[in-house]
Amino acid sequence: MSTIQENLLNVQDLILKFANQSHRKVEDIKLLAVSKTKPVEKIIEAYAAGQRRFGESYAKEAELKIKEIRSMGYKDITWHFIGPIQSNKTKIIAECFDIVESLDRIKIAKRLNEQRPANLPPLDILIQVNISSEPQKSGCTFDEIDEIASYVRSAANLRLIGLMGVAENTTESSEITAQFARLQQKFESMKSNDENISELSLGMTGDMAEAIACGSTEIRIGTAIFGAREYPDKTKIPAVDTTYAG
Repeated sequence: MSTIQENLLNVQDLILKFANQSHRKVEDIKLLAVSKTKPVEKIIEAYAAGQRRFGESYAKEAELKIKEIRSMGYKDITWHFIGPIQSNKTKIIAECFDIVESLDRIKIAKRLNEQRPANLPPLDILIQVNISSEPQKSGCTFDEIDEIASYVRSAANLRLIGLMGVAENTTESSEITAQFARLQQKFESMKSNDENISELSLGMTGDMAEAIACGSTEIRIGTAIFGAREYPDKTKIPAVDTTYAG
């Protein structure tokens, strides 16, 4: 059994454990394998082990990998963009990805809507909310959610399906839970009024238990599956990336 296969099984076992603790159905919780900085070979290895959802944060790197993997015949992968979105990268994201989890500005939503190819289905959107109120993190404020959601719902080439949040990097479980629970409350309110709202993306390796207890439908895991991040050229290491912490 490969290391990546073993790691996937270990993560899935943890999701099952925490789902049982929270009296939730494990089939309601998806695993997103965060494959940013990972080579095509490792993604294919995870694919061979059954993984079909992959998350990327760097548009140019992802574009090359996605095109190569699709050319190899792997057509049933769902590609999620989870990183901060720069205006000059929206065309790549609109053309290559199935889901964007990190939308936090109407300006970016407009560009994604305009640049989504006509031959593709609407781009699924999660609004990223800065649930920890940390200035270095991406995400809109709670007060901005409704305005962004209203625009996305009006856009022909976008489809709003949920919310995403990243908790503060702390060992205080009660603080993490409070941040997750506030987003869960907003999610449930939106879900009750919109049948398309179904995804609440919360939780990574260190706060998986709290996320599942607060209703997360997707856990984002990178290092625990693929190992440490790999940067071929250390002069090109991104300076900041707070969307996914490990």
